[in-house]
Amino acid sequence: MAPFADTFWRGKRVLITGHTGFKGVWLSLWLQSLGAEVFGYSTSSPASSLEGKLVVPMQTFRGDICDSSEVQSALASAKPDIVIHMAAQPYVRRAFQDPIGTCRTNVIGTATLLEAVRQCGSVRAVVVVTTDKCYENQDWDWAYREIDRLGGSDPYSSSKACMELVVRSFRDSFFSADRVDGRRVGVASARAGNMLGGGDWGKDRLVPDMVRSFAAGRPVVLRNPTAKRPWQFVLEALRGYLLLAEALYEDPAHYSGAWNFGPGAGDVRSVEWIVKKLAAAWGAEAKWEIQPGQHSQEAQMLRLDCAKAAKELSWTPILDLSDALQMTVDWYRDFYAGTNIAETYADQIAAYSLQANAKWEILSAAVPEA
Repeated sequence: MAPFADTFWRGKRVLITGHTGFKGVWLSLWLQSLGAEVFGYSTSSPASSLEGKLVVPMQTFRGDICDSSEVQSALASAKPDIVIHMAAQPYVRRAFQDPIGTCRTNVIGTATLLEAVRQCGSVRAVVVVTTDKCYENQDWDWAYREIDRLGGSDPYSSSKACMELVVRSFRDSFFSADRVDGRRVGVASARAGNMLGGGDWGKDRLVPDMVRSFAAGRPVVLRNPTAKRPWQFVLEALRGYLLLAEALYEDPAHYSGAWNFGPGAGDVRSVEWIVKKLAAAWGAEAKWEIQPGQHSQEAQMLRLDCAKAAKELSWTPILDLSDALQMTVDWYRDFYAGTNIAETYADQIAAYSLQANAKWEILSAAVPEA
């Protein structure tokens, strides 16, 4: 693979669905910094958020991801080379409250998007973002590989497993063989887990809930402090998505399929560990406490085996978890201080990109010439 911040993205037309979400904003800004022409498709505008999400200057389309005419119209107008599909219902608890809506958005929305891609002659690569929870959790100790069984015993997980089946069916039915015009479309799914980073205002997520409590001077209340989860900085997974999109564009036959992007084994930490580290980084006013009594049992931890991404894409995590937490705190501190948050995004993207390129140079030097 070439260095990450090379010339590949310059002038590429990229459509991001769900561009107003936590990951969507980071990805939009990063692609713009690489010289891509970025288009967005979403049901909402970030300007409507009471917590002030950044409005990224770009051409956008507003519409329902399940509305085939709106999605096809957006692709016909944007004429993207690459599509990154991130529009989804991303909350586990909300899925219990609205299982039909979750299934509609995640499953039918994905099928609608891929059908629109089938009708759009400009697209050469599609990355569909799902989750590590698409795997059927067997409660085993080892990490899940891309070939392991899909499944889900709750509405959110099952919707994500179904997304994967939709991606595979469209890929095998419509995008695997060469077209009459000689053009082939690379289609892949990207599976990642719990992410840290500024700009996440989601409800019932540990770090956003902590930040809101710290900023308001309230203690964070923990229900299951011993629950362990794998954690990674948001740009780690996004780097994987971008490397995958580039590889799909260049060699769709080889890189189409499913890909894991998860943290190293050392970044599997308990909720209590995360809270202590984040509180220490935030400052003396950060408080937390454990809620007494019995609480619902947390799901068994699920880890990803990312050997495929390491071998084929030269992707491995870069940041220590402590550094990821510090960057997260720095972002929210800047936000609450009234700093121009666009500059914070840009600074963190630039700093991370330097580390990514340095890591690539180290890996390249270790590979003997043919």
